[in-house]
Amino acid sequence: MSDIDSAVLSTIVETAHEHFFIVDAEGRVRNVSPGSAAVYGLGREELCASTVQQLVERGVLSPSVTQEVMRTRQPAQLMQHTGSGRRVIAEAHPVFLDGVLVRIVSRSMDLTDLQLLQDEYALLQRRFSEHLKRGGAPPLDEDLELGSLEVRSGVMREVALLLKRVAPSDATVLMLGESGVGKTAFARQLHCWSARREKPFIDVNCAAIPEALFESEMFGYQPGAFSGAARQGKAGMLELADGGTLFLDEIGELPLAMQSKLLKVIQDGEVTRLGDTRSRRVDFRLVVASNQDLAARVESGAFRLDLYYRLNVIPVTLPPLRERREDIPGLAELQLERLNQRYGQSKVLHPSVWPELMGRDWPGNVRELENWMERTWLASPGELIGAPTNAASSGAPEPPGSPCVDTPAGLTEGQTLRQALDATERGILAGLCGELPSTYALAARLGISQPSVVRKLRKHGLRIGDPG
Repeated sequence: MSDIDSAVLSTIVETAHEHFFIVDAEGRVRNVSPGSAAVYGLGREELCASTVQQLVERGVLSPSVTQEVMRTRQPAQLMQHTGSGRRVIAEAHPVFLDGVLVRIVSRSMDLTDLQLLQDEYALLQRRFSEHLKRGGAPPLDEDLELGSLEVRSGVMREVALLLKRVAPSDATVLMLGESGVGKTAFARQLHCWSARREKPFIDVNCAAIPEALFESEMFGYQPGAFSGAARQGKAGMLELADGGTLFLDEIGELPLAMQSKLLKVIQDGEVTRLGDTRSRRVDFRLVVASNQDLAARVESGAFRLDLYYRLNVIPVTLPPLRERREDIPGLAELQLERLNQRYGQSKVLHPSVWPELMGRDWPGNVRELENWMERTWLASPGELIGAPTNAASSGAPEPPGSPCVDTPAGLTEGQTLRQALDATERGILAGLCGELPSTYALAARLGISQPSVVRKLRKHGLRIGDPG
């Protein structure tokens, strides 16, 4: 090795954030990075005077990733506990010269701080669970502003409260749950609760980007970086998220090569565009989501263990809709408002629709509910969504005493159905405003969301406390 190469290697070892060990084929420690002393509990000189076999016997580290490489002659990665009580992820690679194993280079990352954050989160979660068991879910008007979230069930309010507590930090959040449970909506609200709310929220579906385009989309590229590249180059998703929040949905679909590059960005806080030689600083809050068992993907070799531990800081599991049916009315009302606004109409749900809405299992969760609402909305010709077919229009005999179709009961001369429904709605709201103490109590009584109640009261010029 030339003097220059030796100086370069020495600089890498001396300045590395990770903890490097260079060991010969017999297990003798040749060199270690300075920070290793704090993690392994021995000074640098003492470490370099030892063998890995001695370090294992003394309990300085266990197990030894270097010994695993000596045994298999293949790269290895494992979790390691140190004599100083630290928990690290260690990775080692063999170095061959003319087919002969001459060195083993290992590096380790201290995960103890990440584990402390996870323990803090678990403690917080237990405390909230105990609170709910003692006194039920906290009233929304006292404890939690939900923003754009439409949740009423205790379990989802607990999740929202936990997210609001961690929002001011930059800790990575891992959202788990079936497809369509609302992970993106919660990620957006987490961003809105954070100090980064004025900066971008970049939403990336890892499963929707072809692997061949993934690196250019995520990291960006310089002009002329590849055939077909835009003349002015392009900033990648990582750069666009600078200052804000990067949400990586379906993170389990991230290609292995990109997992390694993403890990480096997380560690270094720098990104390099394709075709560029200089790196750019990036600062974003990372939120990821998956409907897969990432731990199982780690075991199968499809997901990097070190990246998994980097991402699994604050794990949040969103239950499926069938396990929180209390949320269905609010979600249905919210989707109805969106559809009415989109299409410029004022349709309402027929009472006969609710048994089906509440009785379905919704295997596609919130996304399926929203799609069902849109199909039913579009299939309903009148202002009542899901109304039963009129008996007269189908040719069936009209029951005795039923009102004539041309003069429906309850309509005054010249009054439309919309006007009649509005008048009925106003009467119900006016009566309850004098009985119930808050818009939240009114929402619970009517089975709709609190924002819907506020909008309806504003529409009819009513306020809580008005005499009925």
